[in-house]
Amino acid sequence: MLDHEQVVIRTGPRTGLPVIIAVHSTALGPAAGGVRMWRYPGWRDGLADALRLSAAMTAKFAAAGLSNGGGKTVVALPEGTVLDGPRRRDALHDVGDAVAALDGAYSAGPDVGTAPADMAVIGEITPHVFCRPAEAGGSGDSSPHTADGTLAALRAAARHLYGTRSLAGRRFGIIGLGHVGEHLAGLLAAEGAELTVTDIDPAKRPKAEALGAAWTGPDEILGADVDVLVPAALGGVLTEQTVARLRCRAVVGPANNQLASPGVADLLHRRGILWVPDYVASAGGVIHAVTTELHRLGPGEARARVAAIEDTVTGLLDTATRSGRTPAEAADELARRRVRTAAP
Repeated sequence: MLDHEQVVIRTGPRTGLPVIIAVHSTALGPAAGGVRMWRYPGWRDGLADALRLSAAMTAKFAAAGLSNGGGKTVVALPEGTVLDGPRRRDALHDVGDAVAALDGAYSAGPDVGTAPADMAVIGEITPHVFCRPAEAGGSGDSSPHTADGTLAALRAAARHLYGTRSLAGRRFGIIGLGHVGEHLAGLLAAEGAELTVTDIDPAKRPKAEALGAAWTGPDEILGADVDVLVPAALGGVLTEQTVARLRCRAVVGPANNQLASPGVADLLHRRGILWVPDYVASAGGVIHAVTTELHRLGPGEARARVAAIEDTVTGLLDTATRSGRTPAEAADELARRRVRTAAP
């Protein structure tokens, strides 16, 4: 049975592209989540992504203590499609139409394949949008805040493993130097951490070297001798096969959907590798954007909510240790309890 309140699948009138919006839950409040413009073998693959990602957004908001539910938009692009110029604008307006039709039940932000500037274009159609550029009255690029939140999660993991939240001298393997990964690498370098970095784009190598980081290949980093592996690219990196190669003590990163399947969390636990659930570690960006633009809180309060990820992760790890459960189980139970308590 579909565990979602509402799923909208429509053909964009301007582009003919499939626009999919999944609203997982509004028990805690109106749903929110990103707009993913990505290439898929077929639209059903985009639907599967929207369903999975919207459910993860509900858990993300619930674990963060925010009064929002989870939603997601996917514009399922045929393989090889490149959207730019007027056609991109048309696609964003198609998204705006679909969001507007939900009448406030869901607000859209950026995700893979979209950026704050795109949110401003969607905002020409509907006010139910967040993470617009600062010059357009929004909170701007969420990447630095996502990186800040991940840093907070890393501090909590360090305290749990080593008895200190200091990251100086710890070895981190960062997978992906995109917007968030690059910000996070800079923060860790400033903390005095030792970095090994990879990206599928070799042109990112100079950025890594400028931070004093070692560069390695995307496959090699999975077996790197590091304290913490930091997935910061697309999801699915943790599989039964890749977990068997890990030499780290923890996996904590901002990438969404890091586990290829839920059972991988148990496999990590059996191997003695701490995994902080991705929807907790990656929540900083959406926490900042939603509290600023949708909840209308001041910048100081928004930053405090992001910093509180450290306390959230500390509580989850303590609960998991006391109860003999995995951090994933503790986080899922926290999220379910908050949604269940809020539901009418």
